[in-house]
Amino acid sequence: MSTVLKDIKKNFKRGNSLTKLIYINVGVFLITSILHVLSFLFMVNSLEFLNYFTLPASISYFIKKPWSIITYMFLHQSFIHLLFNMLWIYFGGQIFLSFFDNKKLISTYVLGGISGAVLFIISFNLFPAFAVTLPNAIAMGASASVLAIIMAITTKSPNYSIRLFLIGNIKLKHIAIVSIVLDI
Repeated sequence: MSTVLKDIKKNFKRGNSLTKLIYINVGVFLITSILHVLSFLFMVNSLEFLNYFTLPASISYFIKKPWSIITYMFLHQSFIHLLFNMLWIYFGGQIFLSFFDNKKLISTYVLGGISGAVLFIISFNLFPAFAVTLPNAIAMGASASVLAIIMAITTKSPNYSIRLFLIGNIKLKHIAIVSIVLDI
């Protein structure tokens, strides 16, 4: 087990910003999963603890925990949620790093997450359709950050072609459009 931990530490130290973002997201997911299991075994409500890190839609709740504008983008609700976000960030991040540097990847990830958080809060407080769910609505996950990375590379090179298995070549701009439509 110690060799596995040593390999993880070595890969984290030597890895680029994309590797580090994936390690951090997976690490946070593992820690929260362990907390869920322990809370179940000891019959303690772990959701109270995790709610300190999720992003509330309610402005009055958000004011009480402003750090959640950053922490929410590293939490994931389920393994599938984590898996798809990490696959998106891995493939999108590889393309991103061919055009931009490591610092820009981190800033795009964080600023994309913050922009998504602001849009989430504004939407829930602006549109009457969300009024009923506003007090209990929370956001978690790296989806806004990942979408920001996809949009950045699409803006840089919209006609960049990606070969998808069984589908063929697809331009990045088409993938971005489908991603935005699905996300909305």
